Amino acid sequence: MKRALLFWGGWPGHQPEAFAGRLAAELAGHGFEPELVNSLEGLADAEALRRFDLIVPGWTMGTLTPEQSRGLRDAVRAGVGLGGLHGGMGDAFRGDLDYEWMVGGHFVGHPHVGAYTVRVGATGHPVTATLPAEFAYESEQYYLLVDPAVEVLAEADYVWAGGRCVMPVAWVRPWGEGRVFYSALGHDPAELDRFPASLELAVRGLRWAARDL
Repeated sequence: MKRALLFWGGWPGHQPEAFAGRLAAELAGHGFEPELVNSLEGLADAEALRRFDLIVPGWTMGTLTPEQSRGLRDAVRAGVGLGGLHGGMGDAFRGDLDYEWMVGGHFVGHPHVGAYTVRVGATGHPVTATLPAEFAYESEQYYLLVDPAVEVLAEADYVWAGGRCVMPVAWVRPWGEGRVFYSALGHDPAELDRFPASLELAVRGLRWAARDL
């Protein structure tokens, strides 16, 4: 049985406890043994973290100590999967450049809040193999700074203030021996039900990071 650590906290606006509980239930439905923790303290112990197959951050903003940052990064480099959603992973620990580099990008803002279309590009990837070619979404649209080395799985047009660009929505990357998955979707837990493709993307991405796909 694969083990998943879901740590939650930080800014309460992203409902971290509710998200952690929902993702834990989804993973349990695929045979995982989830452990939920409302603390950052254990992240400093890389050896203990290596007992997990997957780590799911759910901690918008906040601060890691150097030891916690290094412990988390070392565990992923050693082969533990890392995966998360929206601000819980992409807007966590602002200014920790080593953490942001591991994730593959970080939040800048969400000037557009409303409807947009997500295009799934990497249809041959295990994460996206069962997803539609595109799907509608309505929520905060994250504007992100993204490492060009990541493998983008889904994207959307970002239209704002007279400009337009293509913005990654979800990606994967290797980090040492570990796998990293991130999706910018998921401001509110209810969106996982309103837009089922976003839930499928999240669950398959987490399972892929844990080498369960």
